[in-house]
Amino acid sequence: MSALKPRASYDDFARLDIRIGKVIEVQPFPRARNPSYKVGVDVGAERIMWSSAQITNYEPAALVGSLVVCVCNFEPKDIAGFTSELLILGAKDASGQVIVLGPRSEVAIGEPIF
Repeated sequence: MSALKPRASYDDFARLDIRIGKVIEVQPFPRARNPSYKVGVDVGAERIMWSSAQITNYEPAALVGSLVVCVCNFEPKDIAGFTSELLILGAKDASGQVIVLGPRSEVAIGEPIF
């Protein structure tokens, strides 16, 4: 377990656009340095946003249709020629596999996290 990071203000948190998204599409991403997928997510912004996500421990079919928690307003990042627009949140389990974070019950697409 790592040490806590320095304190942040509520205003720091409030600047992040964290919301519920629904995975719409998962594509292979063989050009990525680390095993990754290209993941299209509906975050209620009237367009699909894309992420390069190191979540290849999941089968693509298991991800499509799932609800995830995403940070939607980071600067876009170029990853091996692909523009990653959002960050899908996750945590590693005891074996080091990434577990994607999502709500425990149905929540509307685009619902903000507070």
